[in-house]
Amino acid sequence: MSKDVSLGQYYPVNSVIHRLNPCLKLIYFIALLVMIFVADNFYGFIVIGAFLLFSILLSRVPIKSVLQSLKAILFIIVFTVILNLFFSPKTGKVVVEIWKIKLYSGSLKFSAFMCLRLVTLAIASAVLTLTTTPIELTDGIEALLKPLTYIKFPVHTLALIMSIALRFIPTLSEKTQTIMSAQKARGSSLDTGGFIKKVKALVPVLIPLLIGSFNIADQLGDAMDARCYGTGKRTKYKKLTFALRDLFAFILVVIVIVAIIILNKTLGGI
Repeated sequence: MSKDVSLGQYYPVNSVIHRLNPCLKLIYFIALLVMIFVADNFYGFIVIGAFLLFSILLSRVPIKSVLQSLKAILFIIVFTVILNLFFSPKTGKVVVEIWKIKLYSGSLKFSAFMCLRLVTLAIASAVLTLTTTPIELTDGIEALLKPLTYIKFPVHTLALIMSIALRFIPTLSEKTQTIMSAQKARGSSLDTGGFIKKVKALVPVLIPLLIGSFNIADQLGDAMDARCYGTGKRTKYKKLTFALRDLFAFILVVIVIVAIIILNKTLGGI
């Protein structure tokens, strides 16, 4: 299972994307998320897809590792597509008609549009976590939220919590797989039977997982205490700087934003 989860995993390689300023990388990521929801037509998603593909090639991360992020949300994608096929506005021509079920061309376009939106969201998130270490994410989030320190908001604590949560996604996934394998070795049937039976079969998995999660949290707390975390003002070994590559990335993101806005105004929505 852990091999199928790319969110929270870091792919160590020396690339331009890896060396980008993490604070600016988060800003670019947020801007891209906004553009994914702003795009009103398929041409906008072609631009976003080209930008993501270019980013993946520059990052030197295997495309297979990025696409593994889709496995975690495959059920959500399928469920969303089916839901929109039957409950989105019935516009256009009837494409498929089976008994009393009619699928309209407008519903098909809207479902495909929502599918692309979820896929691009997952890929963009995977590229961010695969090319940014948890420490860099913490520094980036802390730098973005730094103005809140003037009102005594615990910015560093919040950034640390978010980065630890991302970091332990693959760890918990691997632990879940280990527990499931152990339960199957003891004769437990986790993959057979109806829906209710499968849910009941997960109870012997969830209880050890919760206990293991608390143990991990306890060990992490002891490790932080042993390193005197929180006893004084923290300093940083690496300072965030703005390099020429960050300027080129900024220009490229601005071009993508302008292109999507122009496409929205000239071509309209789906």
